[in-house]
Order: sequence, then structure tokens, then C-alpha cells
Amino acid sequence: MDDDARDAAEARYELVISVDARRSGEYEDADKPSMRAQLYRVLEAAFRQAKVARDAVHLEDRGDGVLASVASRVPVTRLLGLWMVEVHEHLRHENRGLSRPLGLRVGLHVGPVRHDERGISGRAVDLACRLADSPVARALLDAERADLVLVVSDALYEDVVRGGGKYIDAAHYTAARLRLKEGEATAWFRLPGRPAPHIPATAEGPSAGGDASGSRTGPTEAAEAEGPAGAQSAADATGREHAYDDRKAGDGGADDGEGAYGTGPSDVRYTVHGDLSHHWGNQYHQGVHIGRNAGDTGPRRG
Repeated sequence: MDDDARDAAEARYELVISVDARRSGEYEDADKPSMRAQLYRVLEAAFRQAKVARDAVHLEDRGDGVLASVASRVPVTRLLGLWMVEVHEHLRHENRGLSRPLGLRVGLHVGPVRHDERGISGRAVDLACRLADSPVARALLDAERADLVLVVSDALYEDVVRGGGKYIDAAHYTAARLRLKEGEATAWFRLPGRPAPHIPATAEGPSAGGDASGSRTGPTEAAEAEGPAGAQSAADATGREHAYDDRKAGDGGADDGEGAYGTGPSDVRYTVHGDLSHHWGNQYHQGVHIGRNAGDTGPRRG
């Protein structure tokens, strides 16, 4: 076996970065080159400002995003800290005055990566891509009207984020339990420049949510012991419970329905006397009336 073949067969422990543009399928063909140019300006400027050498970064184009791996000689703390700060700042600069600002979802994971003449592969690569494309990341970016959402794997959070560092604060992350194609996984979400995001409780039990304090218990833990009535009480307290399921959101392509997310397990039922309406991720800036007017007992039309 020659040296090149041996290098391809051996996995390198690297940081994998998956970057996806928000709602890329909604861009007109004529606008996509401009969007892609923005994306590359942001990432390349951030690598320069963070002093990450070009030969330390493997970069693959994904049309509506970028897949990258960074050599282990570059500290992961620099990428989670300074590099993410620079990505956010350059993205904000690019978005000034734009009627359609560019939004990015960034997934990060560290693990074994194999290189060949066509690119990189491995479970670490798969997981980073799943995190960036997860329904929770999509929903957060839209609901919070943010420029950027960062998603890190549980292993990366425990090994690096929890220990802190320059521009790294574990208190700014919130956990959510995801159902990925490879199985369930915990991921940690951050909106750079903002406090820890609120993620609606899921219907996946005690590990469904939480924050950097380490508490991951949700309202469904108690509800499970109380049956349907308890489950309904939990939903009343926190809003509709969401089970984010990547298996229901397509394969993560550009046109598979950005912002889609699973609607929960099939055994969730509601008993409704009157009308049922579901509102999530909305902002109301003045008085809003939802439901029937007092004394209205007639059938509703329209």
C-alpha cells in the first residue's frame, strides 16, 4: 500500500463543520451566485481573522452550503470561540441593508474523518450535517429571526464547551433531544450574540430539553405517569409539545421544505370542547383575541 492509499485508509481526528444557508430553495437562480458569494466571504474572512491557516482547512462546496474539516493542530476552542464570533460579525456586516438577509445554520462535531480524492466521509461528518439540518435549528433560525444558529454535538459540548474558554460560555447553550436517521441524539443550540435560546418542550421524555445548568427534565416526565390528562396539562403549561424528527423532514436537500419539523408521536391525542388552535413561535405586538366571543354558541363559518 502506497503512502496516499494508507493516508486515505486512516481516519484523522478533526473538527467537522457543516454550514447550510436558510431557505436556499427559495432563492431565484439569478440570486444564488450572490448568496453563495456572501457565504464564502463570511467563512473565509472568519478563518483569516481567527488565524486558521488555509492548509489546515478542507473545504467542500455544497451548493447551498459548505462542508469543512479542520486539522487537529488548530485548537477546537479557537473555532468554537473566536471563529464563531468572526462568522457572526461578518455575517451581520454582509446583511446590512439587505431585503433578504442571509441566515446560516452551523453544525459542529469532532471525530474520526477519512479523506480521499473526492472529499471526506465518516460518522462524524454525517452527524455534523444532521445537526446543521435539524428541524430544531431550522425552527430556531426562523422563530428568533436570527442571522445564525450554532449546533454542537453532546460530545463536543461535554469535552469543550462545558470547560469554557475565550468567547465560549456554556450558559449560552440550550439542549434538545433529536431523532436523527441514525438514532436519537442530544444536541446543544446557541444563537450567537443572544442569551441561551428557549426551545419548546418535546414529547420525548426527561432528556428532551434543558440548559447549561445540566437540568434536562421536562413537563412530560410527570405527565407520563398521569396518562392523557397529565399530558394535556403539560401541553397547556408549555404550549404544544414538539417531537423534532429528522426522519419526517426529508433528506436535508435545498428544496425539501425548510423550517419543517415533526409534529410528535402518533399516540398524542387531544380532547377538545369547542375550537382548537395551535400557535407557536409567534410575536404579538398588540392585543390579540383568539377564540370565540363571549356568548357565541352558534356554528362558526368561513
